[in-house]
Amino acid sequence: MTAMTPVPELFREAVAALKSVRPRPEVQLETMRAPQRLAPWSFAVSCEVEGPADVLASGRLVLLHDPDGQEGWDGVLRLVMYVRAELDRELATDPFLPAVGWSWLTDALEASGATWTALGGTVTETSSARFGDISGPSRTDDLELRASWTPTDAALRAHGYAFCQVMASVVGLPPVGVTLFEQRQSS
Repeated sequence: MTAMTPVPELFREAVAALKSVRPRPEVQLETMRAPQRLAPWSFAVSCEVEGPADVLASGRLVLLHDPDGQEGWDGVLRLVMYVRAELDRELATDPFLPAVGWSWLTDALEASGATWTALGGTVTETSSARFGDISGPSRTDDLELRASWTPTDAALRAHGYAFCQVMASVVGLPPVGVTLFEQRQSS
């Protein structure tokens, strides 16, 4: 598109809906530069969150708009999500982790009231060992959740809240209004 091409109203509505999301205090959203080659119009937010056990996660939610649609989209808007989180070793070896990771997304979408089609994605577990002069912990375990789906309309606020809920779930934040008790260590 050229600088003279007007921004479609549908895309403006979708961006405004995402910008209206006010997540819980632990979830920090920031507008970021969106990928430019995936669709004629795009918008993105990044997210950082730290959980109660010092679990760190980062993510991004990208809105794509192509008035002509694209193969596999089943519409003219597409949301693309990427989440990466550190895991403790015990959780990283859980054979159910991929299914649980995927359920964080599907449960969040359903709970938020978002409507969508063409949902797909992957959950990847990685373990890395460091050797020699590379700084950092000798071993790290991570989870990556990648997904994309087509919202049924430009009312994307619920989708933005679902993304924030996924981020909270990944780091182990309790539901809003629930307080975690710290584990007591016996002497």
